[in-house]
Amino acid sequence: MLQENSIKLSSSYAVASKVKDYSQLMKFNLTFMVVFSSVVAYLLVPGVEFDLIKVLLLFAGGLLVSGSANTINQIWEKNTDKLMARTATRPLPSGRMSETEAIIVAAVTGVAGFLIMGYCFNWLSAALSLFSLVMYGFVYTPWKKWNSLAVLVGGIPGAMPLLIGWAAGANNLSEGGWSLFAIQFLWQFPHFWAIAWIAHKDYTRAGFKLLPANGEPNKFTALQAVMYTLLLIPAGVAPYLLKITGGISAIVAILAGLFFLYRAINLYRKNDVPAARKLMFGSYIYLTIVQLAQLLDKA
Repeated sequence: MLQENSIKLSSSYAVASKVKDYSQLMKFNLTFMVVFSSVVAYLLVPGVEFDLIKVLLLFAGGLLVSGSANTINQIWEKNTDKLMARTATRPLPSGRMSETEAIIVAAVTGVAGFLIMGYCFNWLSAALSLFSLVMYGFVYTPWKKWNSLAVLVGGIPGAMPLLIGWAAGANNLSEGGWSLFAIQFLWQFPHFWAIAWIAHKDYTRAGFKLLPANGEPNKFTALQAVMYTLLLIPAGVAPYLLKITGGISAIVAILAGLFFLYRAINLYRKNDVPAARKLMFGSYIYLTIVQLAQLLDKA
């Protein structure tokens, strides 16, 4: 009996450990936030009503495609992940998972997500999902070692969930979808530069070039962050001007934009890691508040 219980416990631990590894490989925490953006865009399409089954299918398709892209990213970066403290314990660099297994996971999840988007929504959203996966996994990921334009390149797949969600609901790429895309595209610059500032030593050790100009965390980098957060203020009002959302969400977007801008100016003034960390957390606060306000204030 004791031996049987021991075997059961061992099996349960093995299953839990494997689930945890797949979660790390596909970056489910990050992916959830990405897919939430897609659902928001889908629900903002004029004429689209909340349908739990459709929302769950969109979540599933998005999680699978994003998970596949993140898996491809980690396959590419298996060796550089060993050099950074925060990534060294991931399944591939730690040796808990083989590269072959990761390739199978990426292929299965990518194909499954693509088919869900195509059959349950439309093939435009499926094509955009595939484009986003290729851009992130095969263009942005290797570009990170070439130059800081990687942030610009990565901003495209990073904002694609909004276009994918819009296309899933509208089956077109009208100005409404592009206005939502623009907000998340601009948002990514101060967001990723704040992260790159905080993790500068690790990124330098791994050979990643994500900060502008000479790649150093300095006043110029902070000024760039200020410029993009400033651009977010008019961009945040665009959905209201296009009659996608109401006036309340526009006011919220302006106030959230001013808060985000203040955090960026604070980084320019203090030029240190604590200020960069505040900007990073401020970016999460901005995006969450703005997207919830848009969802609750749909025109």
